[in-house]
Amino acid sequence: MSALPHETPPRAYADPYRIEEWEGPQTLAELRAELALLGAAEVVAFNARLDAARFGAAQAEVIADARRTLALRTRPEVRAAIAASLAGATETAPVADLYAYLETQGPAR
Repeated sequence: MSALPHETPPRAYADPYRIEEWEGPQTLAELRAELALLGAAEVVAFNARLDAARFGAAQAEVIADARRTLALRTRPEVRAAIAASLAGATETAPVADLYAYLETQGPAR
C-alpha cells in the first residue's frame, strides 16, 4: 500500500536482521500506537511490562523487546524469511560462518 500524499512513506530498514536505533518508533507514544495496530492486548501487555520494569536497563530492554516484536510482525522481509524457513526453502549456514560475520561487524552498540 502506498502512502497518501500527506503521509510519510515507510522507510526501508538498513539490515533485515537488525533494528537500528533510528529505525521504527522513536517515542513511547509512537511505539504504543504501532503496537495498537497489532491489537489492544499488545499495548496492555507492553504497558504492564514497562510499569513492572525497574528504571534504567530493564525499561530499555522492555522497549527494545516491543520494537523487535513490532518489526517481526510487520516487516515483510521478516515474514518472507519466516515463511521460507517453515517451508524448508532456506539454506542453512554453518555456525562458524555466523561467528565470522559477527566478528567483522565489531562490538554491538
